[in-house]
Amino acid sequence: MEKLFESKFMIKLQDFGQKLGSNKFLAALQAAMMSLMGIIMVGAISQILCSLGSETMLNLFSSKSKIYSTLYLPYQFTMNCLSVWVVALLAFNYAKNLKMKSPIMNAVDALVCFLLISGSLITTEAGITGISMTYLGAQGMFIGFIVVFISVHIEKYCADKNIRIKMPDVVPPFLKDGFSAILPLLFNIILFLVVSTVVVSATGGAYNICSGFMKILGVPLNALTSVPGMFVLCIFGAILWCFGIHGTMILIPIIMPLGIQATVANAALHEAGKPLVFYPVALFGAIATCGGTGNTLPLVLMGLRSKSKQIKAVAKVSVVPGWFGINEPVTFGMPIMYNPVLCIPYILNIPFVMICTYFGYKLGFLTPGWISISALLPMGFGRYLSTLKWQNAIWDYLMLIPAAIVWYPFFKIYEKQLVAQESAALAEEAYDGTITM
Repeated sequence: MEKLFESKFMIKLQDFGQKLGSNKFLAALQAAMMSLMGIIMVGAISQILCSLGSETMLNLFSSKSKIYSTLYLPYQFTMNCLSVWVVALLAFNYAKNLKMKSPIMNAVDALVCFLLISGSLITTEAGITGISMTYLGAQGMFIGFIVVFISVHIEKYCADKNIRIKMPDVVPPFLKDGFSAILPLLFNIILFLVVSTVVVSATGGAYNICSGFMKILGVPLNALTSVPGMFVLCIFGAILWCFGIHGTMILIPIIMPLGIQATVANAALHEAGKPLVFYPVALFGAIATCGGTGNTLPLVLMGLRSKSKQIKAVAKVSVVPGWFGINEPVTFGMPIMYNPVLCIPYILNIPFVMICTYFGYKLGFLTPGWISISALLPMGFGRYLSTLKWQNAIWDYLMLIPAAIVWYPFFKIYEKQLVAQESAALAEEAYDGTITM
């Protein structure tokens, strides 16, 4: 086993994961996603209130009523404009990572470019001009990533080459920043406007940048978000964790946009009264169903009654955080990382729980999520709030059983090893005490 851990493949895998996790763009993307918490939660509250009050549950008002429209308005400007907020936050954080002088201006400029190619203008029969929100929500998120990457790099190039309108030093900084942004923003707008015009002209108006991009991107994404693809990604994330690399955080920038898109799509179906659709990305939740990544809560619960003092001590401080999906205490304290005996079940239980979850959806016991919930909640709460179904609420607790089945034999082996080590240590202490006396 030690040869496997020290093999060239594993060393290269570790190096790759570390480089991926330290990438400035991915780091900015992770920060942007985390900063969305307030926007996502307010949108979720709006959805829950509409669902609870409408004919779906309490029947206090109709989904066609003014009350419903008013309560649904926060969702329209939070979740339904999610790409707008992602672009702004991502550009700001990416510019900061690249040590740009005025990241807020980079965020504004990136947002202008994104709206230029995604917020197409539409005119109603009454002559009112508005902005199409089709790609301002989750659908435009991926093209938003590309817009941010290109626009920030163009501005960085201009900054490095000192391509800007210069102002005297006595000019206030905010005015100087505003003038400095004119040329980079103009270059960005020319680039995106030309590309947009070429795409529309070349496709005879059938596609614009966003719709064409999503059409092309759909091919690899279909493979990535397939059921086998989700198994590969989740297992890969667990392997990275075994080497001390935060595999979950590396996967989140890939998975979270897809999960949000699936949730938004199901929210639209739910509002229209149509059946919800299972998207394979929902299986990603099985990587941390009970106790955080690796489903470590069964290990913690077993540890509470362990004969090993070390295991019992770690389990006591890990049980409450584990209920909230925080498993760093057990991951670092047991430890699981670089521990072949515990790394094996840490990886194996994930596909086991994923298989159970897959059949849970296919058999109709589980309901696909249609409300975005990303807050740190105890087991079962998130699944319930995302669906308002009690079956989803108890699923996390049911999954303790298959996860425990995988953990148990390895736990007993590890416990036996530690008990032997602790007994040997006690015997050595007693022997030293006898000699001293």
